Amino acid sequence: MAAETSGDKKGILLETGTNEFEIVEFSIGHVNYGINVAKVREVITRTPVTTMPQAHPYIDGLFTLRGKAIPLVNLPRCLNVQTGTEPKNIIVTEINNYNIGFLVENVSRIHRISWKDMEPAPEVGDQSRVVGIVKMKDRIVLLLDFETIIAEINPEINAKLTTYEEATEDVKVKRSNVHVVVAEDSPMLRDLLVTTLHESGYRFVRDFGNGQDAWDYLRGLAERDGKIEEHVGVIVSDVEMPKMDGHRLLKLVREDERLQSVPLVLFSSLISDEMRLKGEQLGASGQIAKPEINQLIGLLDNLIFGTPLHKEHPDA
Repeated sequence: MAAETSGDKKGILLETGTNEFEIVEFSIGHVNYGINVAKVREVITRTPVTTMPQAHPYIDGLFTLRGKAIPLVNLPRCLNVQTGTEPKNIIVTEINNYNIGFLVENVSRIHRISWKDMEPAPEVGDQSRVVGIVKMKDRIVLLLDFETIIAEINPEINAKLTTYEEATEDVKVKRSNVHVVVAEDSPMLRDLLVTTLHESGYRFVRDFGNGQDAWDYLRGLAERDGKIEEHVGVIVSDVEMPKMDGHRLLKLVREDERLQSVPLVLFSSLISDEMRLKGEQLGASGQIAKPEINQLIGLLDNLIFGTPLHKEHPDA
């Protein structure tokens, strides 16, 4: 897999908050797809799998990597795409603290691009598995929503996104006065997150599908009269999003004197040790790995009210 970068910058490591990211490009049939490098553990040649009785239709079975059994998703079957040749590569990922492999036809290269060059997927039917497109010189690369695919396969993900500690009416009243701004690009996950926040008592939620739209909205709030706390109580942001990623959004919020005191929590499938360090360097108020919505709500209570409204929840 050859690295291909744009501009004068070399190497793989990215500076924090630059709004750049890297994708591994791969193909299935005549379509080019991409996945964020931060989600990829490695790329291996197709290996034998052991079938599993009553497995999800997308799952071919289990393969072994360094002594660990990992489910293998047949991505062509998942996307209903016909392949010209036999798929020969497996992209091994770690998403939502869950290791899973994706069978693809061919892995080509790595590209470094800016989030602002990633456009949201056009609404041309059911595009729930495509979160964005990247226009190359001679082709278009589709960025897939791997979190949604995994959630379809593993119902526990959805369960954790909708399971939270039931609050008393007094707690819900306190939460109802807080304005929450959410930035999350996955339509399915955004709907689940917003619905769960509403049901827990956080009724005043404004959500956006990318960091740029959230930033434009936050700047508008900052220009209003009065203290910023009167206009926004807390920001919850994904990390990878089109137009502007969560790290860039966090950097801009912390550099703005009007907004820098507003708590901002990163809620992402990419909360690894390295990504956690990046968030800390930028001033994240907390970082929660998806799909732990109960931990997120506990952290919001702690940041907004100064103490958990229920028992302590770890800042994971």
